[in-house]
Amino acid sequence: MDKLTKPVGFWLCATIMILGLIGCDRFVSTSGDAVERVSDGDTLVVKDTNGKNLTVRFACLDAPEIAHTNKEKQSKRTSDRNQFTWGVKAQQRVQQLVQQGGDRVTLNITDRDRYGRQIAEVRLKNGTFVQQVLLQEGLAKVYRPYLNKCPSKNLVQQAEAEAKEQRLGVWSDTKFVNPWEYRSLYKYKK
Repeated sequence: MDKLTKPVGFWLCATIMILGLIGCDRFVSTSGDAVERVSDGDTLVVKDTNGKNLTVRFACLDAPEIAHTNKEKQSKRTSDRNQFTWGVKAQQRVQQLVQQGGDRVTLNITDRDRYGRQIAEVRLKNGTFVQQVLLQEGLAKVYRPYLNKCPSKNLVQQAEAEAKEQRLGVWSDTKFVNPWEYRSLYKYKK
């Protein structure tokens, strides 16, 4: 029996060490949903625990738009350039946050929109509330029409108030058009 115990113990220890070195999260499920891509400053595509891709729209806020078509990307219109510049900054910040969180997020689904997207509060594994960060940095604005469906509405309103007071991000830009107004003015569908 002792002849068998030593080799089994050795290989068990070796396996544990190897998995630890290469990252056992590749073999064992980790918490949260895996982020497949950051679509823009307020939309993610995640792979849920069943392996299905879900489009998730951030609850509580609206981020500036990004250019989606070649025509939009080539637009010389000042309002487009301004909107898209802020939209790219918001998208890049979300990408940075997601990477810091190990490409995983925890969702608190609050609703579903007319396009079939899940509406959710999004947090990183360490508890960082993504919407709060975007609002604190002035990279999004609180979307008041749906604020009553936002469980963390006090947090997001406070974050926006701080950015506005400090004139951060879009709050520093006198030419910035609110994303919902921009879409309305230019018949842009979100």
